[in-house]
Amino acid sequence: MRPAFFGRAAGAAHSWTVNIPHSATPVDVALDALQVAGLLSHPPAASGNFRGVFAASTSFLIWGTVPIYWKQMHCVSPFELIAHRVTWSLLFLLGIMALQKSFGEMRPAFTNLRTFGISLASGALLTANWTIYVWAVNSGHVIESSLGYFLVPLGNVAMGFLLLHERLRPLQWTAIALAALGVGFLLFGVGHVPWIALSLAITWSSYSLLRKKSPLGSLAGLTVETIILLPLAAGFLLWRTYTGSGALGHASPLLHVYVLSVGVVTAIPLLLFAYGARRLRLATLGLLQYIAPTVQFFIGLLIYREPFDSARFQAYALIWIGLVLYSADSFWVQRRMLLKAAGAA
Repeated sequence: MRPAFFGRAAGAAHSWTVNIPHSATPVDVALDALQVAGLLSHPPAASGNFRGVFAASTSFLIWGTVPIYWKQMHCVSPFELIAHRVTWSLLFLLGIMALQKSFGEMRPAFTNLRTFGISLASGALLTANWTIYVWAVNSGHVIESSLGYFLVPLGNVAMGFLLLHERLRPLQWTAIALAALGVGFLLFGVGHVPWIALSLAITWSSYSLLRKKSPLGSLAGLTVETIILLPLAAGFLLWRTYTGSGALGHASPLLHVYVLSVGVVTAIPLLLFAYGARRLRLATLGLLQYIAPTVQFFIGLLIYREPFDSARFQAYALIWIGLVLYSADSFWVQRRMLLKAAGAA
């Protein structure tokens, strides 16, 4: 994941740059991919509008409610579901690259051993993240999986400090300390190791770190990762079909619809996000991103009645307070940067 991406506005004679914080979140990765794909042909507007907020919020609502979708396929192995996701997502990615005529951007991955290795490792981490998430949802751990994505921004900041030697601001230190305290409370106060949440946060943060080190743009990088994974995914699906243990050809018509709609479920929120991102500031998107894990949390609590006692509430509250501090710090830093840029202009 690069700290900034570059583009040229249609009909304009100058380039523009949008700065992205080094602590990449899933929002940043998606936004960068859309920029490289050309879906964000203009920099986000200085002030958001209702349509932009509505589209972006809807995309995060869909991502937040996707556990209900995965639950409909609880009888299918999570490994098979991820194999389908890899296969059908590749068709979507190749379609975008064909429209943009940008296949040449993938060449470095297949001509440079280091770039190929980074893509292989990042693809493995992404697959692990997806697999853990789907297994967790279908095994009755929706609440803990939501915690994993709440922890992602703080995990990115911590990893930037530990591995990239990035300097942290006081509020960032405080946010990380509160999150660590919350995890420790779960461990010692509740007697539960939140390994699902930690695994999701660590795999995504590690994926973001590798994407920063890759010379490939996000769209080309994700496409290369999916191409590398395709032989394993397709081979696994063929083997499951041959042995009669796969869903395709051996499940109800409705389950076939669910399985084959993985690409659509991936595409619709991405397109809505593209529409909203063109009209909103990154600070606004950064706040809206918490809609998804918040919705997941309440789905686990209210729909699937997962256990959530007072001790767990206290632990989660510490983490949520840390996120409030982190978001406030990010908001004020970006606000100062905008005011400084406006003053320089």
